[in-house]
Amino acid sequence: MVLGQVRARQERRGEDGQAKVVGVLIHGDSALGGLGVNQTTFNLSQTQGYGTGGTLHLVINNQIGFTTSRLQDMRSSRYCTDIAKMVAAPIIHVNGDDVDAVCQVMELACEWRDTFRRDIIIDICCFRKHGHNESDEPRLTQPQMYQAVDAHPGTLARYGESLARRGGLLTQAQQDEMTARYRDWLDSCQKREPQPLKPAIHSFSANWYGLTNPHWSAPVSTALPRQKLAAYGEIISTLPPDVVAHPTIKRQLALRQDMAAGTQPVDWGMAEMLAYASLVDAGVGVRLSGEDSGRGTFSHRHAVVHHQTEARRYLPLQHIRAGQASFDVYDSVGLLNEEALLAFEYGYSTSAPQQLVIWEAQFGDFANGAQVAIDQFISSGETKWDRYSGLTILLPHGYDGQGPEHSSARPERWLQLCAENNMQVVMPSESAQMFHLLRGQALRPMRKPLVIMMSKRLLRFKGAMSELCEFTDDAYKPVITDPQLHQSQKVKRVILCSGAQVYYDVLEARKQREHEDEVAIVRLEQLYPFPVAELNDVLASWPNCCEWIWLQEEPENQGAWRQIRHELAALKINTPYWQYAGRPAAAAPATGYGRVHKQQIDEFLAAAFADIQP
Repeated sequence: MVLGQVRARQERRGEDGQAKVVGVLIHGDSALGGLGVNQTTFNLSQTQGYGTGGTLHLVINNQIGFTTSRLQDMRSSRYCTDIAKMVAAPIIHVNGDDVDAVCQVMELACEWRDTFRRDIIIDICCFRKHGHNESDEPRLTQPQMYQAVDAHPGTLARYGESLARRGGLLTQAQQDEMTARYRDWLDSCQKREPQPLKPAIHSFSANWYGLTNPHWSAPVSTALPRQKLAAYGEIISTLPPDVVAHPTIKRQLALRQDMAAGTQPVDWGMAEMLAYASLVDAGVGVRLSGEDSGRGTFSHRHAVVHHQTEARRYLPLQHIRAGQASFDVYDSVGLLNEEALLAFEYGYSTSAPQQLVIWEAQFGDFANGAQVAIDQFISSGETKWDRYSGLTILLPHGYDGQGPEHSSARPERWLQLCAENNMQVVMPSESAQMFHLLRGQALRPMRKPLVIMMSKRLLRFKGAMSELCEFTDDAYKPVITDPQLHQSQKVKRVILCSGAQVYYDVLEARKQREHEDEVAIVRLEQLYPFPVAELNDVLASWPNCCEWIWLQEEPENQGAWRQIRHELAALKINTPYWQYAGRPAAAAPATGYGRVHKQQIDEFLAAAFADIQP
């Protein structure tokens, strides 16, 4: 997270940013190897997308990370700093009692980093007088070590003796006088009247000015004129003559030209590209990272075109116009540590409010490896520290029969973290929704994390593509009504669903049944903040409805059902009772057998249409 902030501040300062901003990380001896984050931090240090020109690592090696002093219980290497050898970083061990040596080593480390732009580690070997905290009793488990600690006079006394020995640089009387004067100052501070603090004016406040509006209803226009979209589409689908693209890419770019002209519906990849093009043209930088973000995990984006005969790349979004904002995309395929990478992007976003910062998981399931970053920072950083973030998280989600590790972005976990308007959680079902979400995230006068659980199957599904007019005359809709049955008096049952894929499944199932005019299907595109007003307006279209079904493809104990039941019960409808249709509760998110997967779909779709009253 710290290095993400450093990277953003360096880029804001231009070409010599690495000389102006330096990251300093302070580690404990046991925490240095914790969870693999620091190993990844070293691995990131010299990469194109995450490097910061070297970091100063200070290890406070006070040996309190363990309740025993036995080396066999600490680690398998001799030194806690051995993990830094993976990048051949210099490691300097220094005695914490030798104050002059510590100062010399710090100067050396700063000069090293400034000269070579690489990481360096200082291992300060010291101790803590108490255990983990002042109320801890370390002698219960480390008696021999703390016998030595008790006999130690303290670093201050040791340094005083050293100064007195060196030709009387500081006599004992002078030391006593300095100590007494400092203690008197501390005592006097306790007796002073509290003085109001003057408001601090610093770059953080300036960078975030106008972007901390707490209201989700703050107006923002995300539609664009057709001429603009056509112009962007022409640029992002045209390659220079000297770029030799793969035949698949050529076909995709030709199709995108038709989409920009309005002769073909716009798919998800094109919707994203149009959103990014419009933002960089408007002066909003875009940073996109993930395991396969340039291409897109499912080959839908192709923001990077790789030359087929030369080792070079072409990024159309970097050529929208002269003087445009930056567009950067980084593949992190060699750095498979979701926790470290997501924390980096979160840190970057807290220092780059004028940019759209996006982290994309290869599959939404893989975000579970980043749970610490999600719990400790993304969901609660604003509440705990008043630090804002506009990070956007793309999580491929949807049940396609790929098994329990490649199906669910765990919406239930995200919704459990939602409170106090701390983030936005959505499941868009159309490409235009994706376009408006991305533009709204960058342009509205507020910054909150945006979690987009996007379908995999729908990336090329014709029914989920949007016409160009939905980009020019429309806006993001947290709830989408049933266009076929809006305000129909015949509707007796309403099926409310969230999850882009299941909507098209239930839509097809309705076509195959006799009661097509009596069952309305409504899409809940936004799970949090829960769109009470919009949903009430839509459901009021069917006053004769007497049956309300919640449909989801996730198991009953997962997905949105158990997190939003109280919201559904409070809606203004003729009954507060909602029936559930979906997979039964399960320990794993999904089955690994294709036959069982198909059977489960058939069963919950049958339940959604069962026993319709005549």
